[in-house]
Parts: sequence; C-alpha cells; structure tokens
Amino acid sequence: MKPLTRNMMRSINKAKGRFIAIILIIMLGVLIFVGVKATGPSLNDSLNKTIADKNLSDVQVLSTTGFGKKDIQLAEKVAGAKAETTKFKYVMGGKSKVAIALYGYDKNAKQNQLIIRNGRLPENDHEIVLDKNARNKYDYKIGDTFKFSKNADLKRRSYKIVGFADSPQYIDNQSRGVTNIADGQVSLFAYIPKNQMNLSTATLLNIHFNSLKDKNTFSNSYKDAVDKKVKALKHEFKSRPQQRTKEVAGSYLATLNQQQTALDQLKTVNPTAAAVQQEKLDAAKKKIMKQTKTTYTWQTRQDLTGFSAYGESSDRIAAIANVFPVFFFLIAALITFTTITRMVEEARGEIGTFKALGYSKWSIARNYIYYALSAGLIGAVLGAVIGTETLPRIVLSMYKQYIALDWVIGSTWQTLLIALIFSLLATVGAAVIVVRRELDEGPASLMLPKSPKSAKKILLERIKPLWNHLSFNRKVSYRNLFRFKSRMFMTIIGIAGGTALILTGFGLQNSITASGDLQYKNIFSYQAVVKMNDDANYSKVDKILNQDKTYQNNTKINSTTAKLKAGEKQVNDVNVYTPLSVKNFKKYVHLTANLDKDKVVLTKKTAKLLNVEKGDQIHVTMTSGKKLNLKVGAITENYVGHFLYLNPQIYQDKIGDLKPNTLLLGLKKQTSAQRKHLANQLLDSKEVMGTSYTHDVFDTVSKMSSLLRPIILILILLSGILSFVVLYNLTNINVSERIREPSTIKVLGFYNNEVTMYVVRENIILTIVGIIIGYGVGNLLTAYILNQAATEQVIFPLTIHWFGYIVATLLMIIFTAIVMLVTHRKLKHIDMIGALKSNE
Repeated sequence: MKPLTRNMMRSINKAKGRFIAIILIIMLGVLIFVGVKATGPSLNDSLNKTIADKNLSDVQVLSTTGFGKKDIQLAEKVAGAKAETTKFKYVMGGKSKVAIALYGYDKNAKQNQLIIRNGRLPENDHEIVLDKNARNKYDYKIGDTFKFSKNADLKRRSYKIVGFADSPQYIDNQSRGVTNIADGQVSLFAYIPKNQMNLSTATLLNIHFNSLKDKNTFSNSYKDAVDKKVKALKHEFKSRPQQRTKEVAGSYLATLNQQQTALDQLKTVNPTAAAVQQEKLDAAKKKIMKQTKTTYTWQTRQDLTGFSAYGESSDRIAAIANVFPVFFFLIAALITFTTITRMVEEARGEIGTFKALGYSKWSIARNYIYYALSAGLIGAVLGAVIGTETLPRIVLSMYKQYIALDWVIGSTWQTLLIALIFSLLATVGAAVIVVRRELDEGPASLMLPKSPKSAKKILLERIKPLWNHLSFNRKVSYRNLFRFKSRMFMTIIGIAGGTALILTGFGLQNSITASGDLQYKNIFSYQAVVKMNDDANYSKVDKILNQDKTYQNNTKINSTTAKLKAGEKQVNDVNVYTPLSVKNFKKYVHLTANLDKDKVVLTKKTAKLLNVEKGDQIHVTMTSGKKLNLKVGAITENYVGHFLYLNPQIYQDKIGDLKPNTLLLGLKKQTSAQRKHLANQLLDSKEVMGTSYTHDVFDTVSKMSSLLRPIILILILLSGILSFVVLYNLTNINVSERIREPSTIKVLGFYNNEVTMYVVRENIILTIVGIIIGYGVGNLLTAYILNQAATEQVIFPLTIHWFGYIVATLLMIIFTAIVMLVTHRKLKHIDMIGALKSNE
C-alpha cells in the first residue's frame, strides 16, 4: 500500500466518528430526498395499477329512466369506447338499516371488476357479495344472512353472504359516498345477481377507453383526454333524452290516448262529466311526462368517492417533497461541506510533509478526494436504497388502512441523479476547493499550525456597565463566538434548520386539521343541512324536529349551485346561499363581512381563483339556467368549499320570488345512531330529499390530516436524527480544532466541569439563538408548503400548536445535553501535553 493511501486509511481509522458522521448526514439527506420524492409517485402508480387491472370505467352515466342497447351503440360511436350497462340503486338494509349502494352482478362484465378479499363471487340467486367493511365494521361473516328493507324492491329480502370484496369504484375505505336515503351517507356497497333487482332496465352506463389505460389517472393529460371523450359522448347523446322520454312514456301515453278518444266522444253527449274526466286525464298525462322525463348525470373518475381526496393527498405529498426534502438536504450538504473543509484544514501538516517529500499536487489531493468520494458515495447509495425501499412502503402500509391498493414502488433516475450530484458536491466539491487552496501554500508554511485569528472588540464590550459585570469565562465565550464567525453561523444554521424541520412537520399536521376546525366550528354554527322537496310541508318537518331531543333550532334559506366567471377565469359548483332572514342567518353562518342589499359576499379562495377583488363584477350562471352579473361587495374567510352569499333583496330583484328549499339545523351533540334516526324520520316524512351532517364533512376533511400523518411522523423523526448528528458533528469539529484552548485552561488548573463549560457555553448560546431563528424559518417553510399544497376546494391556514414548539425545543435541548455529556467525557481524557506541543 502506498504511503499516501496508508496515511489516509490511518486517518479514517483514527477519526472513524467523523467519517461515519459524514456518511450518516449524506445518507439522511439522500434518504429523505429520494424517499419522499418516491412516495407521491408510488401512491399514484399503486392506484393506477389497481384500477387498470380491474378496468375501472373512465366515464359513468346515470339515467333517470335507464339504458338500452341503443345507448350502448351510441356510446361506442366515440373512438375507442367500450360500454356496458349495470343495474344500480341505493337501498337500505343490514342490522343497522344503513344506506347501501346495490349493484346487479353480471359475471360477463369486463369493467369495475371486484377484488375478492375473502370467499367468492355469487353463483346462485340467493347469494350476495358484500363490501369488506361489512366484515370489519359490522362483524358479518361468510355464511351469515344479510337482509334488505322492504322498500328495497328486490326479488327476495334475504341473501347468503358468500364473499367480501373491494371495488375499484370505492378506493376510500372510510367513505362510500352520499345518497338521499337514510342519514345521507352510504355505508356499504353490495352485489347480488342482476336478475334479483326489480328494475326493467339498467340504470348505469359504464364507458372505458383502452387508449387511456396507461395514463396516470391524476395527470392533466388524462383529465384533458377524458374531457374530450365526454364532450364527444355528450354530442352523440344530444338528442337521446327526448327520444328516451318518448320510448318510456310511449306505452303509458298509448293507454291515455285511447281514453282521450273515448272522452272526446263523451263531450257531445255529456259535456259536464267530460270536463271533469278531462281534468283528471290532463293531470295523469302531466304526471307521466314528469315521471318519464329522461335526464343524464355524467361523471368521471374524479367524481367517484375518494378519488379527488386521494389525488389531492398525493399532490400534497408532492408539494412537501418539492420543499421539505430539498431544505433538509441543503442543511445536510452544508454541514458535510463544513466537515470536509475542517478535516482537510486539520491535515495541513501532513499535506506539507508530503509536498516536501516530492509528491505531486494531484497525488496528495487524490487521497482526500477519494476520502470524500467514498464517504459521499456510501452515504448516497445507502440513502437511495433505504429511502426508495422503506419510506414509500411505510407510507403505503399505513395508507392501506384507508385505501385498498396493489403496491408499486419505484423512484425516478432523475431524483437519484440529483441526490448523487448534491452528495458529491458537498463532499468531493469541498475536498477539491480546500485541498487546492492548501496546496497553493509552500511546505514550510503548511507544516506550521495556522495562525490563530486575532480577537477584536465585540459590540457587547462597548456596553461597559454590562460587560464589566460578566465573569471571565462568559467574556471569553462571547469573544470566541464572534471570533469564529463561520463556526457560529454553521452551528446556528444546523440548529435552526433542525428546529424548523421538526416544527414544519407539526405545522403541516396542525394546519391541515385546522381547516376543518375553523370551517365547522368558527364559520358554520349549524350541524345539519336538510334539503326539502318542492312544495314541502314545513310544519310537518318542524313537528318531527321538535320531537327529536337533539334538535335546538333552524333557519330557512334558499340553496342552489352556480358557475361563476370573471374574465377568462371560471369556478364551477359554487354553493349559493340566500337567507330568508339575514339577522337569523348570522347565528348559523359567521361571515367576516355584512350581507349588503346591493352586493354579494364571496369566499376568499373562490375570489382568488377568479382573480377578483371587492368591487369587481362576476358573471353567475345558476343551475336553473338563469344568468346575471353581480358586484362583489365583500370577501369573507372560508376554508372548505366555494360559497356565494346573496342578500334576499338581491335575489328578489335579480332572480325572482325567494322561496326556501333548505333548512340549516342547530343540534346538540349526536351519536351516529341519533344522526341516522333523525335522517330516516325526515326522509320518511316524504317532505325531505335528504339530510347531510357537517360532522360527516368534517370527518372527510380531518381524514386529509390522517392520510398525511405517516409521512409527517417520518419527517419529524428523521429531522430529529439529522439535528442530533449535525450538532454532534459540529461540536466535535469545534473541540478538535480548538483542542489547545481547553488544554491550556486545564493546565492552568481549571476543573473538568469548568473546562467543559468553556466549550459548551458557546453551544448553549448558539442553540438558543438557533432555536429562536428556527421558529421563524419553520413558520415560513410551513406557510410555503401549505400554499403549494392547497387545493381548489380547501385552503390550509398556517397553524402550529404550542406542542410543536415544545417538542422542537425540548429535542434541541436534549440533543445539546447529550452532546455536552459526550464532550465532557472527551475533554476529561484529553492529552494536554500532546495538544500543546509546538510543531516548530
């Protein structure tokens, strides 16, 4: 082995802690960078594989009068379309009389195939496959009997359970969608043989495009492609609703037309009787036309329960991945750069010796570069492997309790390449810069220790009353802090960075939860929304409400949805609320602006998307087709959804008679059973279309936080480890390059504790400063990530609870204390004579 190489191996062996510290810091930086960067794509790829394998429909169409062969033919006129029909409806059943999405099972169906988790698919008319949640939440077992309510209108009421399944249509285990029966929440999906459903035709048309199968379902290219397909499908179905209405109404109208002929003959004979009969016949015709009117509801994958939330969740992880790991890695790279720099500077004597012996600059530099290269490569490879193989798997395993997925793990070569380049810049780059600088000096100069920095007066010294009251040790500590500015800044950056990263982890968790808290506790004070039927009997509904012990009060409003435009910007599905009494409405919805008579109040996120401010005009298109221009009177705080609030006077002036169609209910705290009971009572009255509870919406928003919890906990843990390694490493550098100072004061008779405090006192001061700066950086970093993570529907207010500050502070104090103990042990056993020997 060459002398230079042998010397380098001895250096590594002698300072194993430093070599390992470099590897650890690089490994942590790469691990978090590569791991978090891989997590978002892994989540999307896993879902894409799951839905591709089971042929999830790209487009679904619901019809009020069903579908026939002609509808399949029309759909398949669009290039690449494959269409299937399915019998589907919402029913009630089970032990708790919950709402169920019921499908007719067809063994020949190619789309939306079930994922059997236990048991098998139905083979006989009396068999049923249930949502796996029926097993997990309601304790059903294979072989049990599942019973439906009478009004489910099936060939039989009871079916034998033969299997439990997941469905690509319901990727979210926590939610199965909403309906207008029971408490408004679908609890389960189920499949029975299609001939068991008393439906004359299929009610759901599933359309799949094989050309879109390989696209990322959350990508803009997929969404754009689907939008084009939907546009083409709507064009083909343009005249189909009128045709379908005639087809369905035909047999009924034929009978009524025969009656009309007989009635026409009666009019010469008995005009009075004919007039009465004509009135009844006209009413019957009107009723049939209303019942047979065909309307289509178009939806894509984004409209399926859980899809948007899942996509938004992976987008939030991507937003975190674009900021958090980069910040994390920059700190790691900065500290590594400092460590390598200090290592080479400490080897000045060795470099000078080898230079005097005639070794070339490249021969000398090569060993330090190899040292840095080996540490950087080992750290980068370990970080890349561990990051790619562990973080996505941990997150996916934690997601599995919410979402059923087939795992796909992978990382992009671009991410790995960026991580490797940064790692080598931090290690090899530092070695090249410092060795080159050192090699420019002559051998004699290099073999002498570097001249110590001369002390200068610091600002504190100029404040005489304060300076004179400080002890000698404190004066030395403050002078040293400003004497070695680079060391001071590196330590502050390391501690501030660690504090900021830990605080950001807690801040992301708190802020995502806060959006639901602020919306459903501070802005909305109602607990339920009751959607009324046209011409509903409100006194009948009031009677039911007053009999419920959880009911407190209500207010009547007109509720609808609208499309808003301003210039080229547009926001769809905006909730339009118009109260009948503004004074009463204020008790239920707390706006940060008054509902003026001649203006409207718009929520903040909606205004931002439309790029409008107070005083601007917006174009509103109601679901009824009514179009109007309105002036924005004020913009109000809002965190979930889009809302436009109208004063009753504006409604009457611009739209017409103001009639209530919705009740906002004030309720006491309810159990799940109480919510179901009240919703069922209201539905049974025939006056109510459905009831939705803010509790359920709040749970959905809260779930965003729970979905991100795994990755945030990992980020906090790794930030803590990085902070400890950084602090430990910087302190070691501090002690090793100043070993003569503690040796000198030890020789002068200072006790071990005093020697330790001589060094550690600076760390304590820098830790305090770093923590305080970390608070500010943590808030800025959290705010930036939240801004990137906000969705069209939800914004996240910057919220960091005191617990996050306490944990971040305590961890830094604990790390400082541990490092102080290790430093104390090291200083107790220093070789004072060896440290004070002169190289001259």
